[in-house]
Amino acid sequence: MKKTRPLFPQKLRVLVTALVGVVGCGLLLSAFVRDVAVPCAPAGGGATAEMQLGAILHYATSRVVPQQSMAEIRVSFDSLRSLSPCNLLVFGLGHDSLMWASFNPRGTTLFLEEDPKWVQTVLKDAPSLRAHAVRYRTRLSESDDLLKSYRSEPDCFPNKSFLRGNDGCKLALTGMPNEVYDKEWDMIMIDAPRGYFPEAPGRMAAIYSAAVMARNRKGSGVTHVFLHDVNRRVEKLYAEEFLCKKHLVKAEGRLWHFEIPPAANVSAGPKFC
Repeated sequence: MKKTRPLFPQKLRVLVTALVGVVGCGLLLSAFVRDVAVPCAPAGGGATAEMQLGAILHYATSRVVPQQSMAEIRVSFDSLRSLSPCNLLVFGLGHDSLMWASFNPRGTTLFLEEDPKWVQTVLKDAPSLRAHAVRYRTRLSESDDLLKSYRSEPDCFPNKSFLRGNDGCKLALTGMPNEVYDKEWDMIMIDAPRGYFPEAPGRMAAIYSAAVMARNRKGSGVTHVFLHDVNRRVEKLYAEEFLCKKHLVKAEGRLWHFEIPPAANVSAGPKFC
């Protein structure tokens, strides 16, 4: 019997999937622009609208879609819509960065990236983004040892954890711009650095540092932390160790959403969780 060709060849399926992602991003951005639009925009509003419209145009005409699924993006989008304008810190810089910045009009959105050359490449096409290169002191191959050794390193302890100048704790990110340390971040998204081969930095330090920043918050409210790729072993282990399952409020696909209260509002103890 002669085999019939599938109705949708593989290439067409990929194209349709990409098109759905692009259209979806455009619809989210359009909805957000509509929700935050005001009759009389404040100073700087023109630049904000220009970025949002530029983002819509970018995703409507690009074949490259964000790494996260539409359902995953929606989780962060809903939080941003309720908090914006806010302080949003993103570990990672990529094809979805313009989208996240556009979701936070009149707020502060800062991207941290491991590769200085990639920072220059992205900013060349999207100069309105704010991004800095960050050096990591870890390797993915060290993840198990770091998880064990931090418990015997006083500078890593939760009751005295700090980041800037903390050379004693290898999980602490010490080379970030001063703005990262000085500002309180309402939302922290972790979708980088690379964590899929032994020599990669892994996301251990990013997860630990996000937990420290959230616990050290002085203002009211919680810190929303979004961690992507929790299907991977290291991301899941470090999330459970530092971000705490009790603070997990939503799981969607490969994304976990945590709401972490300041350390002053949680019981003291030898562990983060």
